[in-house]
Amino acid sequence: MSIRLRLSLLYSAILTLTLVIFGVVLYTIQAQDSLKFLKQDLLHNSGRVVDSLLHEGSKPPQRDSDGLKEIYPSKEFDEFFEEKTFQDVREREILRILDQNGNLLASPLGRVEDALPLSKEGFSALQNQQEWWEENEYAEEEMLIYSNPVIQDGQILYIVQIARSLTERNQALNTLATTLGGAGIIVVLMAFGVGWALSGIALRPISKIAQTAQRIGDDHDFTRRVDYVGPEDEVGHLANTFNQMLSRLQDAYQKVEHSLDLQRNFVADVSHELRTPLTTLRGNLGLLHRKPTAEMQYDILVDMVDESDRLIRLVNDLLLLARADAGRSLAKSPLDLSPVLKDSARQARQLDDKRTINLSIKDDCMILGDRDALKQVMLILLDNALKHSDGNIDILTQKTAKKIQISVQDHGEGIPPETITHIFDRFYRGEESAITPGFGLGLPIAKALVEGMRGEITIDSVEGKGSTVTLYFLYEMCS
Repeated sequence: MSIRLRLSLLYSAILTLTLVIFGVVLYTIQAQDSLKFLKQDLLHNSGRVVDSLLHEGSKPPQRDSDGLKEIYPSKEFDEFFEEKTFQDVREREILRILDQNGNLLASPLGRVEDALPLSKEGFSALQNQQEWWEENEYAEEEMLIYSNPVIQDGQILYIVQIARSLTERNQALNTLATTLGGAGIIVVLMAFGVGWALSGIALRPISKIAQTAQRIGDDHDFTRRVDYVGPEDEVGHLANTFNQMLSRLQDAYQKVEHSLDLQRNFVADVSHELRTPLTTLRGNLGLLHRKPTAEMQYDILVDMVDESDRLIRLVNDLLLLARADAGRSLAKSPLDLSPVLKDSARQARQLDDKRTINLSIKDDCMILGDRDALKQVMLILLDNALKHSDGNIDILTQKTAKKIQISVQDHGEGIPPETITHIFDRFYRGEESAITPGFGLGLPIAKALVEGMRGEITIDSVEGKGSTVTLYFLYEMCS
């Protein structure tokens, strides 16, 4: 069952319950008020009859000595009453006069069969000088009958019964019930239709969200958005939240796609880099299998050692890069820059003792970082500077805001603009790949290690003047 149908049924059920309660209350009030009006009318007319009987001074018929046998017949009103008032009594209210034992004394036609019903409980109440109300059938009609004892000197002289038909009242109540029921059904049906239309309008954005989600799932297109135009209510908030979620999913999807592209390129580049030394090793093993001369064997062994060292360096670089990609936790403790930079410069000078590496380091300069990782980064940067320049290399430190800058500057040929945008891509080596040794993993490894220490790395280069790689770290203290 759809939400729209459930809401429409809920609206209709609430309205139906409200109408039922309203109808029952209205019907009950009308029934009680009409009955109350009838009783008041009967009480008033009965009082007139009682007053007339008492003022007329008529005496009840005499009975024999045992008091059990009737000695009088039933009379007509014209014979029983002398007052003009009783000669004009209308038959809309049925009047009967009984003796103290409940026997009919007077009726319009003076017939015994004209007696109104009186239950045993009612007769007992009358004997106890109490009035009595009851509803009973007379002449195939439902009647409201009021019986009232006429008391004088503590004795019951007469019993006055006055009745009125409940047919009109019951018909009016039935008409009211039918009207309320029919009108209620019509109102409920109209309310269901209006609720169906309004719920459809209110849930239209949700339907659009479902359709958008379906299209995204079918087309894998995270650029789609829900077009919502309306108030900023709960539905509007849902639509906006869904659009924001789509934006985040789009970013995540693009990142995943980019990562997959990098992974595919990485696997292809690793396969290419591994294939060359492995092919060389396999060829040299084939030469050794042919039993070459001693001089050729020496050359083959030297070549195999170089290729094996190359494979080891490549595997080590890949392992280091894989650890950095896996988010290996790096210690971020206070680290004095001076010893690390001096030690890195010393080891770099061993790579080329003819080159000058200048240091300009402030004393007592502390950062948050990892000593081994920082040293690895500095050796990578210095190695690149030695490979791609012929002049001096400068290592500088500088304090800015809440960070420490470490710059490695060379004075080589610089990096072309089309190359610098890919400088941190793995296995990217630019136009010098054919003449410069390496795998193109140095700067990507340096970038991963720096970011693992919550630092930043940038590179600026001017063709013909040189390049500057700058590291930014949070500092602890710098004098």
